[in-house]
Amino acid sequence: MGVAESVAAGEWAPGLAYTVDVRLPGTSAELRDVSSAGERDLARLLSGLRSAPVEEAAALGLPREPPRSLASVREDAARAAGLLRGGGEPVAAEPPRADGEAAGGPVVLHRDLKGEHLLVDGLGRVSGVLDWTDAAVGDPAEDVAGLAISVGAPAAARIAVAAGHAAEVAARGVLLARYDTLVRLADRLHGTDDSPVPLLRAQLRRAWRD
Repeated sequence: MGVAESVAAGEWAPGLAYTVDVRLPGTSAELRDVSSAGERDLARLLSGLRSAPVEEAAALGLPREPPRSLASVREDAARAAGLLRGGGEPVAAEPPRADGEAAGGPVVLHRDLKGEHLLVDGLGRVSGVLDWTDAAVGDPAEDVAGLAISVGAPAAARIAVAAGHAAEVAARGVLLARYDTLVRLADRLHGTDDSPVPLLRAQLRRAWRD
């Protein structure tokens, strides 16, 4: 699994930076399914991030992101579900309830593991991970949530546990993904998001798989 390497960087205008990266092989996970071997690749990714020294990462400038409140995110999701049902979207009548907060300590996160940032080869292996600009130190469930919208909730939970995370981390990540996908789709359909609607619907379906 590779990470894009920058071979040149600079400013093309005052305050506007650019980078030229080496092109990695593979196709977006939005267009190609991840195989069981690819799940193992992603488990190794999460395991590596989990074992990275948090204090060193923070000293290098990675921001610290506090865990989100599940109760607060669920409230937003419940409002979003009401808007979506009113507009005829086939969504759950009520987002699932959750107890407790973040499990375990903070880890280094990619923090944007959506499908377009995962490159998949012809065998379903993950050949590259793109766009590390949102990397941070924080709640490991956030990367599980990213995988849930990319490869589906069941696969994301399997990957998290295989990476050494507690089952509670996997469950929290799936819940965050389910809440977030309701909010994002409602935001898009009601004018405060510009993401493609088919993409948001696909992410919602993956996050709500059993």
